[in-house]
Amino acid sequence: MPEQEFDRTEGWQAAGARIDSLIGASASGGPVARERAEELVRVVADLYGAGLERLLELLHERGVLTDEMIDAVAGDDLVAGLLLVHGLHPYDAVTRIERALAGGEVELLEVTADGVARLRLPGGHGGCGSSSEKLRRAVEGAIEAAAPEITAVEFEESPADTAPAVIPVSALFSRLTDTAGASGAGAAVAT
Repeated sequence: MPEQEFDRTEGWQAAGARIDSLIGASASGGPVARERAEELVRVVADLYGAGLERLLELLHERGVLTDEMIDAVAGDDLVAGLLLVHGLHPYDAVTRIERALAGGEVELLEVTADGVARLRLPGGHGGCGSSSEKLRRAVEGAIEAAAPEITAVEFEESPADTAPAVIPVSALFSRLTDTAGASGAGAAVAT
């Protein structure tokens, strides 16, 4: 077994960092060595991507790529990540983001053509404060994991958060006028 083999359930997440490290180390051989190392990684990645695509085609042709199987593939972090890298993920960015936000109160408004995810925060989270910032960071992290192709995340406050909390002065005066008139009428009825 190769020295750098990694455990399937834990170490695979470190593989990308190791590849970057090896490419960086190849730079000590000069720019040509680095370019060749980067090309080698691209060629190997393209080969594996073509293999994954063919595997999915074969499964589909034989009728075993069912909705249940697609959900299982999309739900496996390792497989889903590989499919994302190669543009083969079975779900589009909108679906992946909606699934990542499922059960929460944040609403996906749209994903723009240039890859910006626009979201609406629930009432009570649009203002300042650490809880609002924690929610925003958690949502950004969930979106980055589910749809790494998203270029930016923009938040919009819920309409309830943007409504003015101040009563207009004219409403106060009309209330005083109405109260004075009503109390006089009420006093006459009470006697």
